[in-house]
Amino acid sequence: MKYMLMVLGKQADYDAMAGTASEGSPAWSEQQRKAMFEHMGSLNDDLAESGEWVDGQGLAEPRQARFVTAAADGTPVVSDGPYGEAKEVLAGYWIVDVPNFERAAEIAARAHACPAPEGAPNHPVIVHPVDQGPGTEM
Repeated sequence: MKYMLMVLGKQADYDAMAGTASEGSPAWSEQQRKAMFEHMGSLNDDLAESGEWVDGQGLAEPRQARFVTAAADGTPVVSDGPYGEAKEVLAGYWIVDVPNFERAAEIAARAHACPAPEGAPNHPVIVHPVDQGPGTEM
């Protein structure tokens, strides 16, 4: 069964990883960023080797995202996202193909255990089944 594992974050988290601290988001050192990338790279490599990897990406900072809707004539209407007001947004994801929820939760727990500076937020990892049609519930 396929699951999407989602990591949340805020613009302040991205700023902190770039070295700019704010309340509740201490600045990351280059060594801390390297440890985070090594942790995630190791997880990705292990998922690929086990055959459980389907896809996964870290996303650009929220201030680069845009909302797109359609005008009455179908043309795109692009506007800035609400990220100044949003508490958390999708920061990255994995799609894994595993036998059951328990295995997806194990992978999510490993992602959640990623090293970070003391005092940095450690957002939960959301595990969400990918809808594969009727009768494929958790």
